[in-house]
Amino acid sequence: MLQPGWATSAVFDLLHLQFGFDARPPSELAELVRVLQERNKPFVYTVHDLRNPHHESRTLHDEQLDVLVPAADALLTLTQGAAAEIRTRWGREARVVPHPHVVDFATMSSWHQRRQVPRGTEFRVGLHVKSLRASMDPMAVLPVLVETVAGLPGGILQVNAHRDVLDVNGNRRDDDLAAYLKARASAGQLVLKIHDYLSDADLWNYLASLDVSVLPYRFGTHSGWLEACRDLNTTVIAPTCGYFAEQGPVLSYLHDEVNFDAQSLADAVLEAYGNRPALGASVEERRRQRQSIADTHADLYRSLLGC
Repeated sequence: MLQPGWATSAVFDLLHLQFGFDARPPSELAELVRVLQERNKPFVYTVHDLRNPHHESRTLHDEQLDVLVPAADALLTLTQGAAAEIRTRWGREARVVPHPHVVDFATMSSWHQRRQVPRGTEFRVGLHVKSLRASMDPMAVLPVLVETVAGLPGGILQVNAHRDVLDVNGNRRDDDLAAYLKARASAGQLVLKIHDYLSDADLWNYLASLDVSVLPYRFGTHSGWLEACRDLNTTVIAPTCGYFAEQGPVLSYLHDEVNFDAQSLADAVLEAYGNRPALGASVEERRRQRQSIADTHADLYRSLLGC
């Protein structure tokens, strides 16, 4: 759908872009936009990422945004902070529509009921390094988490990683991270889980097993992982980069491409341990939000199509 050839001949009323253009050259996106304009097809763009979390450099993504944002007939984004950045960078107004639930309602309801049963003295802090996308900086946060969680009665630090990062022949192998994690695991300072991509059901079970999920990002904009945690009433500790804290209630620590404050991360873990804050979203909240989001999109599409 991002190929100009498809847009030239396909039958559709409106194109709404959200993701999927990471590897598209700006020239091809510009041609797509030209085709849409020639066919009088409205173009809606939801700006999820103002900095691509998969790109080490921001250059390509900025060039892509410089094509897409000015050309869109309507812009959406997830937070007021992102809308303000869009206004500053391109002089465009983006409607703020929050990120909907990620976990299905039946699973949310089931885990909310289980959360009402006391979990004893265990306090499980999770760090998930996935396939080590460019925005992640686990080696900054890990020593702080190891030391802080070790001082908490019942504290357990669990680190999950994909095989491609930690296996000897993994295509994203990180020798320093692998050596550190395996040494700390051998010393009993963390629980290390190595696996391939989790199914949705396994991912929800994993997130719901945590008291806290720490996001180890040094840059980024918004997070679906954060929303899934909120669906399951798992507290999120998020960095100050991007607009994560505007998505919903989280605990924050100072971390961006220039700064990292170890004490702020330790303080956030201690606050989560001491206060056990209820920062999640209820099923009913998510139901109401989903309906509001659907209504907003339907109204926008009708206005652009004149119906």
